[in-house]
Amino acid sequence: MKKLFYPALFHKAEEGGFWITFPDFPECMTQGENMQNAYEMAWDALGLAVVSRIENRESLPPATEPYAITAVSDTFCIIVPFDLIAYQKKHNSKAIKKTLSIPEWLNEAATDMNVNFSQVLQDALIQKLNL
Repeated sequence: MKKLFYPALFHKAEEGGFWITFPDFPECMTQGENMQNAYEMAWDALGLAVVSRIENRESLPPATEPYAITAVSDTFCIIVPFDLIAYQKKHNSKAIKKTLSIPEWLNEAATDMNVNFSQVLQDALIQKLNL
């Protein structure tokens, strides 16, 4: 999946910080104490919304063009880029066990050289999938 870019509306909160909404994901809202925190929270919230839709086999909405968004006072639009692979690396890096078969001679040669089979498989999959 290529990178996605969705607009987020940052609303200035009366008590300080920001609350954030996404025009294309009505269910997606978050908040942050300052701009950096708010942006990080927006990225995380967008990730939850995208992953939820993917898991539920729902289509992702097309991104609204930023110029089509009318912001009220104390509100501004920021484009939040989203990379599914980066999000999954951060939130879904739990190791899972895989069983595989290789020829005995290859196993012996690799074992003699103290090859880490898990690392080799990860590296090969990353290369094969162009990640």
